[in-house]
Amino acid sequence: MAGCNTDCVEKPMARGFEILGRFVGRHHWWFFILPMFISAGLGGGFYFLADRKANGIEEMFTPLDGPAKDERQVVKEYFPQNDSDFSRLRLYTEGTFASLIIVTPTANILTNPAFTKIVSMDREVKAIEVGTFHFSSLCVKKGDVCVSNSIFDIVKTSNVTTTTIDYPYHDNIFIASEIGGVKLKTGSTEIESAKAIRLFYFLKEDNQTVNTMWLQKFIETASMMQTEEGMTVSYFTSISRDEEFEKSSDSIIPLFSLTYALAITFSITSCIRLDCVRNKVWVATFGVLSAGMAVLSSFGLLLYCGMPFSMTVATAPFLILGIGVDDMFIMISCWQQTQVHGDVEDRMAATYKEAAVSITITTLTDALAFYIGLLTPFGSVQSFCMYTGTAVLFCYLYNITFFGAFLALNGRRENSNRHWLTCMKVPEPEENSEKYNICSVGGAYDHETGKEEPMPINNFFKTYYGPFLTNNWTKGFVILLYAVYLGLSIYGCSQIKEGIDLKNLAADGSYVGSYYDNEDELFPEYGPNVMVVVADSEFQYWDESARNSLDVCLKSFEDLKLDGRSLVAKDMTLSWLHIYVNSRAVTNPNDQTVFMNSLPAFLQLSGFTQDVNISNKVIIASRMFIQTVNVSTAVDEKNMLNELRETAKDCPVKLVVYHPAFIYFDQYAVIVSNTIQNIVVATLAMLVISLMLIPNPICSLWVTFAIASVIVGVAGFMTFWDVNLDSVSMINLIICIGFSVDFSAHISYAFVSSNKRTANEKAIDAVYHLGYPIIQGAVSTILGVVALSAAESYIFRTFFKIMFLVISFGVFHGIVFIPVFLTFFGICGDKVGDKKVVECRSITLSQIGHVLVTQTG
Repeated sequence: MAGCNTDCVEKPMARGFEILGRFVGRHHWWFFILPMFISAGLGGGFYFLADRKANGIEEMFTPLDGPAKDERQVVKEYFPQNDSDFSRLRLYTEGTFASLIIVTPTANILTNPAFTKIVSMDREVKAIEVGTFHFSSLCVKKGDVCVSNSIFDIVKTSNVTTTTIDYPYHDNIFIASEIGGVKLKTGSTEIESAKAIRLFYFLKEDNQTVNTMWLQKFIETASMMQTEEGMTVSYFTSISRDEEFEKSSDSIIPLFSLTYALAITFSITSCIRLDCVRNKVWVATFGVLSAGMAVLSSFGLLLYCGMPFSMTVATAPFLILGIGVDDMFIMISCWQQTQVHGDVEDRMAATYKEAAVSITITTLTDALAFYIGLLTPFGSVQSFCMYTGTAVLFCYLYNITFFGAFLALNGRRENSNRHWLTCMKVPEPEENSEKYNICSVGGAYDHETGKEEPMPINNFFKTYYGPFLTNNWTKGFVILLYAVYLGLSIYGCSQIKEGIDLKNLAADGSYVGSYYDNEDELFPEYGPNVMVVVADSEFQYWDESARNSLDVCLKSFEDLKLDGRSLVAKDMTLSWLHIYVNSRAVTNPNDQTVFMNSLPAFLQLSGFTQDVNISNKVIIASRMFIQTVNVSTAVDEKNMLNELRETAKDCPVKLVVYHPAFIYFDQYAVIVSNTIQNIVVATLAMLVISLMLIPNPICSLWVTFAIASVIVGVAGFMTFWDVNLDSVSMINLIICIGFSVDFSAHISYAFVSSNKRTANEKAIDAVYHLGYPIIQGAVSTILGVVALSAAESYIFRTFFKIMFLVISFGVFHGIVFIPVFLTFFGICGDKVGDKKVVECRSITLSQIGHVLVTQTG
């Protein structure tokens, strides 16, 4: 493989960075001051932050082009809502509402004392006023009366125990959504006991400002409601998800200062030298500052441009801090390989030549991975990827300008042999002095090579870790370890769950979570009541064969089963057409004229007016309703949605199925395919970049392999850590691509750039030079996100979990798996100095097989 180098891009780029480094070293003040002015100017964009916030759940966490939004538009066009003739069944949105769930965990809630308390709560809610607006002036109505909860229509006396209540229908009223935890009398539809009552309060849509104020006052009132012993109250409103979601972002604001304090402390600690001249404390501090300036500039620029700011973007500064500090460590490592007494401009040129190509590779891969994320149909992912990708570019820009300029300034101080803190002249140590490594003198460098003394951990990688890793027995163990890792990862991938639970978008301890828990536990049997819309103006309702065809379609919905369970309740389909044809309202339903002439009166009397759209005696569209059952998990929701749509598609009649919840269920239809699409596209792009910039095609393939391996590992171990595949974790899987490139690309580039003779020596040399910077970068990145583990939000904790997996697996690949795998093929550069390589031995796969057989005995 020695003759297959692809350095036609890498060599000119390295030369160009060498020139840039010299230029920055010569004009350091310009490169130091100008970025600060640019950052301050762009930072003014934060003035528009409040206007750019886009924290609507539907806007951010549902597919922008989801089929349900088109289905909703069909329903909205044909069946507009009527607040004066309100029907919850017929809403094409969730509506504007408030809700209470009153629960008695052990006893029967259908008792006189309990029901008296429920009536009292209902009166308390209806007494809420906002200015001059009372509930009676805001509520939706049926005729001129506010729509009431069905339970109060059923129980008209104070003696609940004597009232017979059937379930799930009572006098043709569907009550399963209002009475929960039901126990029926044996062999009967009559309720024996129930654990919960749910009350709804719907408001008209004409004054959203007043509605919002009323709902907020409802939340205050409900939070203070007193219940009898053993009874609990949970509450929810149509604005609760969005408001609580936005509030959860506030929980991480205190974590920013903690994170930057940790990053600065770690950076300074890891860069401390005993030499008082070559101490890198200020260099580390300004490296962290450079990352902060990148966040300020990138966010400010995009806020100026009007880019929506999702709450998920709040995790980006934690990530950018890790990326910036990682690149800083690479720069410092390369600086330390230059001649201590060399001219600053020469040292900068050498540093940029070695470091800039490496951090360019990782920057391009990181940024590209994020920008490819813009292909996803989720607003939260698009917002995060745009802000973070742009921040990565600014981070890179400030690293090679602002941070490089400070490195040059610090280099001039070192050249003058001045103290790192006081800038006072420090005496050079006497020759053969044993005191050169204490803080009173400046001379902690190797006097033979003229380079700075390596850190003790660098010597550990060279003397102990590298030889241990390249031992044949160790390589055999590494292969076994990788096989176990891959096996567990693949198993985890097969068990992964899809979709985001909406209650997880609220902060921990939010009242929203309590309401959802009660809903899931006490109202699990019946799912959405789904509209089946006949969206065909050519359909001949008066034709018996056409009606039979439609009946077959409706029957096929009722016959749907999954894992032996029904998805749609039989004999609960509500069809105006079936009732009309079988009623006395029409004498001859097979005659078009009779059918159409008799229809308006029937619709008015039967209450189906909103279900048939008639124009000029032509039925433009109509709708029926089917009742879903056994829909209690995310998998159930996905399967139900797919089965209903497939059944509607297979019907000879043009049908559209819709329920407002489908807007959220749509994520299941695209989350897997979009995640795979992004990963494949990004991985191919990474391969192209690696082939261009890493001067060996085999190494580029190994980097691509590392990407796939880390992604499989993270996706698999997500399952073991209770993280679903959703729009939040999708963001992190996109991050995987960039970070899995980072560590592997650094090591691979160092491997093929090494002038050592054998593959094993190259692996040792690579981990010697970059093992510690990789560890530094990994620890700094984990420290950058570790504060998120304490956040009171699922989104931020998920971000931490997956970032922890990404970094952990990335490091393992970078300093364990990849160095070993690279040695299998004897990958070498063409030359060692000015001589052709004459030796490039490495362990062969047959030898590895022999080791494995020997070990397993």
